[in-house]
Amino acid sequence: MAHTPASQRAAQRDARNGRNERNGRNGRDGRNGRDGRDAGGQTGRIWLDDISKQIIEQLQQDGRRSYAAIGKAVGLSEAAVRQRVQRLLESGAMQIVAVTDPMTLGFPRQAMIGIRCNGQLEQVADELAKMEEIDYVVITAGSFDLLIELVCEDDDQLLEILGRIRALPSVTTTETFVYLRLRKQTYSWGTR
Repeated sequence: MAHTPASQRAAQRDARNGRNERNGRNGRDGRNGRDGRDAGGQTGRIWLDDISKQIIEQLQQDGRRSYAAIGKAVGLSEAAVRQRVQRLLESGAMQIVAVTDPMTLGFPRQAMIGIRCNGQLEQVADELAKMEEIDYVVITAGSFDLLIELVCEDDDQLLEILGRIRALPSVTTTETFVYLRLRKQTYSWGTR
């Protein structure tokens, strides 16, 4: 089928909006299917087209960057960027948050805790995730089954939280790594 100028413009618009008819993906929402499942029906990794990746990278550089400025950088209208950002947020591909320095907010004690367990790791991880002071929970391979990160007002609060963690069924040992000084913290690893 020969392309007319109108169909060429439509194809260019579709390319800018992330539509790719050859492989059946519709990257407008950063997902393969409407429910975020890949072609094999698995959940997990979200497919991102190049434009969505560029938008994420723009926001990683400056989370307050305007949609108009992002649009100019990636070649989309402000409205198209707004829609894509909303879809990326709804899909869980990204979050836009204020990153704070806990020390300046009255939380001078920060620590990572390695935890060894027997039993169901997912259940222990879920219980830890419910604790307000814990901001990071990950199931790991290696010497520890779980790693958590937390911020506290003081050593007494850290000791109290350690007591709650050690009281959980299946927790066998913990090892605490108290942060003395933060040298680097970044969230600008880009997209792949």
